[in-house]
Amino acid sequence: MIDIKLLQKDFDSMSKALEKKGVTQEILANLKKQVEDAKEKRKEMEASQATQKKLSQQFGAYKKEGKDVTPLQDEINQLKENKQKLEDEVREIESSLQNIAMGIPNLPDEDVPLGADENENVVLATIGEKPSFSFEPKEHWELGENNGMIDFTRGVKLAKSRFAALKGIGARLERALINYFLDFNRERGFEEWYVPFMANTNTLEGTGQLPKFGDDLFKIEGEDLYLIPTAEVCLTNLYNDEIVDKDELPMLLTSYTPCFRKEAGSAGRDTRGMIRQHQFDKVEMVAITTPEQSAQIFEKMVNCASDLLTSLGLPHQKVQLCTGDLGFSAATTIDLEVWLPGQNTYREISSISNTREFQARRAKIRYKDGKKNLLCHTLNGSSLAVGRTLVAVMENYQNEDGSITIPDVLKKYM
Repeated sequence: MIDIKLLQKDFDSMSKALEKKGVTQEILANLKKQVEDAKEKRKEMEASQATQKKLSQQFGAYKKEGKDVTPLQDEINQLKENKQKLEDEVREIESSLQNIAMGIPNLPDEDVPLGADENENVVLATIGEKPSFSFEPKEHWELGENNGMIDFTRGVKLAKSRFAALKGIGARLERALINYFLDFNRERGFEEWYVPFMANTNTLEGTGQLPKFGDDLFKIEGEDLYLIPTAEVCLTNLYNDEIVDKDELPMLLTSYTPCFRKEAGSAGRDTRGMIRQHQFDKVEMVAITTPEQSAQIFEKMVNCASDLLTSLGLPHQKVQLCTGDLGFSAATTIDLEVWLPGQNTYREISSISNTREFQARRAKIRYKDGKKNLLCHTLNGSSLAVGRTLVAVMENYQNEDGSITIPDVLKKYM
């Protein structure tokens, strides 16, 4: 969540930054009105409290001197009633402001390139050489069906569109990738966790999925539970409403989970294959740091995911997202896009974000620095999206006869 005190102190600067993230003038105008109303009502309440204090001191003096305190008592009683009324009004306005703020995105870092959408993202580096083929490379859905690895028809029969069933070598390769990713991340210093695949409202509010993105979540009927859209939700909120010691930071965490998304707003996009599914496997990295540590840890996480792709022999590029393409909670994001020869394009396979104190403020994740309790920084990123890596391996390692070569680093996991 954005800093409401900073918003009240410097609304103009913050509103300009929020405009870069696509916050509309209408929302900003409503936000400004709530900020100003809260300021004025608080001033009125504080003035009333100051008058009451002054009259109470006068009341004591009058009593000592034997003066008639009845008019003064009536005035003090009136102020007490007014104080309660003002406190209720302040609470109501600030609660309304808090609710609006929960739906306002994080501020982008100053060095994030200005842009409207993904077309204005900036390619920072291209890593690895694209494979060359003496034949027309096939797309993964054809390779998967021809090799008996993916059964799209039965996946749809079991659930609905955007579901697939893996079998035989496909299922084994999916499992091999999960284990390899976890081992790779552990070797880079990330502690492995196994977390619930469901989360409650408070947990999802902590990382920013609720209240704004409820339509993209699968809700459990009759329960305060949702299927998680990413392990980031549970890993970050392990420390929800906790104060950790500064010496424990940075904390580097990794976990495998299936992820569940309704993909609201994706109608007509990637309808074939496994690129955009309602259920998919992912290995996630999360870091909880001090503000001073977060930039270095961000770089470490980007390098970890990039090196993982390189170890698999998968060509990819690092892309800095522009302001218009940044996620709700992110202050800065670097995407890794893997080369898919069958599609003749790069596709996102990892998104690494620094949210600064945005999530920590919502989730109340703090650290003790001497006598002060300060907000942590939280970071997250895929290392990697398993299904998309499976797709990338199939397309980059395909042979002319339609078979697929298994990358050397995965052979022991097969």
